[in-house]
Amino acid sequence: MAMPAVARETVFALRRQIAKIEGTLPERLEAPAGAPGAIPGKVRSGFPSGIAEKQIYRDAAGSEITIVRRGLAVAPQDAFLPTGIEGLDTALGGGLPKAALSEIHGAETRDAGAVAGFALSLASLILREKQGLPVLWIGTAEIFREAGFPYARGLNGLFGVAPGQLLFSEAPKLLDALWIAEEAARMTAFAAVILEIRGSPHKLDLTATRRLHARAQSAGRPVLLLRQAGEAEPTAAPVRVIVSAAPAASRRTVAGPLAGSIGRPAFTVAIGKSRTALPGQFTLEWNPDEHAFAERSAPQERAENPVAVVSASLRGADPAPASGSVLAFPAIGSPAAGGQPPRQQHPAHRRPRRAG
Repeated sequence: MAMPAVARETVFALRRQIAKIEGTLPERLEAPAGAPGAIPGKVRSGFPSGIAEKQIYRDAAGSEITIVRRGLAVAPQDAFLPTGIEGLDTALGGGLPKAALSEIHGAETRDAGAVAGFALSLASLILREKQGLPVLWIGTAEIFREAGFPYARGLNGLFGVAPGQLLFSEAPKLLDALWIAEEAARMTAFAAVILEIRGSPHKLDLTATRRLHARAQSAGRPVLLLRQAGEAEPTAAPVRVIVSAAPAASRRTVAGPLAGSIGRPAFTVAIGKSRTALPGQFTLEWNPDEHAFAERSAPQERAENPVAVVSASLRGADPAPASGSVLAFPAIGSPAAGGQPPRQQHPAHRRPRRAG
């Protein structure tokens, strides 16, 4: 039995209202098969590039019902922060939303540096538009103890961020960090708010991310959620990217690539979630002089190092060959054969052990 036109319109209105609260449009809102008066069509959205599919249905009263599919909302062009990479911005539907919660994931703990570097690159782009406002970076004591703080002297040199433009807030617990992030996200005194957490804590659920997303929308400021070794979970963030470190290319000079050198910082950015639902993976380089991203072309990829990073143990089988030049050091104080120093070098061994 076909759904009545009034009931169908009510369902569509409720879905649009829920999507507006969550900050996302439903990816698929279709009328039942064979619905009367269906007029499919396509319209160009407000994004710099991309097509939003729109279908128009007429109910029994003759009024039009517009259904937008694939999550491409009509929004002003200045509602997004473009990365400058055409392919990435197109896949994201225009770039990162300026007034929303965005997730930046690192699959492993060792990717924390790449995630932080990518967030600082985005902060540099944000501060270019919001001059005079600082960025607040929130984290727990565990986060800063594990990953450390950004190097103050490198902020200005690599990202053009003055040390006074980046404020840190260290919270003892995750609940405290979430409370600080919610209060800061509603303020217009910050250009952006960065919340860094570790893993997938159950306290960072869909309700908590909805509050952060709603505060960001209300203040018109971006909130970046950095996840160290976090799993992809349902959140209210319309955008999620997975960032890892990419091998640095050789430094480019007038005479060509300089062999054995380390070039600009590079990131591998994969789209895990977006309004367009378009997949993609990009290798980006950060230009510290122009403070802008550049997409690396295939010929600039660095070849894999055929030498093992760490040689195998001498007691293991088939040890890896030594890399580089072998230097001879004085044998004074070297351990004896067998891997242990002579007993006379450890006078503490002759002392009686303490009891209790």
